[in-house]
Amino acid sequence: MVCLKRTRLIFACAFLLITHVLQAQLPAGELEKRREEVKQMELSFSADLNQYGAAFAFRKYASPDAVIKREKDSLIYGPDAIYHFYNQGQQNKAKGYWAADKVEISADGTMASTYGKYRWVITDAAGKETSYHGIFHTVWKKQSDGTWKYVWD
Repeated sequence: MVCLKRTRLIFACAFLLITHVLQAQLPAGELEKRREEVKQMELSFSADLNQYGAAFAFRKYASPDAVIKREKDSLIYGPDAIYHFYNQGQQNKAKGYWAADKVEISADGTMASTYGKYRWVITDAAGKETSYHGIFHTVWKKQSDGTWKYVWD
């Protein structure tokens, strides 16, 4: 019985080791190319938000399983719910400015993480602007069609 358990443990460890070794690793040049793609995606996201509105942009760049964390640690799941969140009140008319200070890419080139500073500006009905500043963190996933979409924001 002990021998059988030990054999199973050895096979499980060997399987994990082989799986780790066989995981695809992209060449450094390809990883750098993907890092630049994601950096540009952040800039396009910000530009689309300022041109077409927050609801449009947050849905456009969301993966089918996207989640955002917002007010009071609430989680909003999926592109349609995210669109609905930003399509209320003055949120959709807000302006957002950000660029990634750091972009990390997974070894296989399918996931990315970005962070940096943002500025969010809301203008009320009287024309008064309120500006918010902070740090963003976004997790991106390369889709089957080759595009990058966020899974966490």
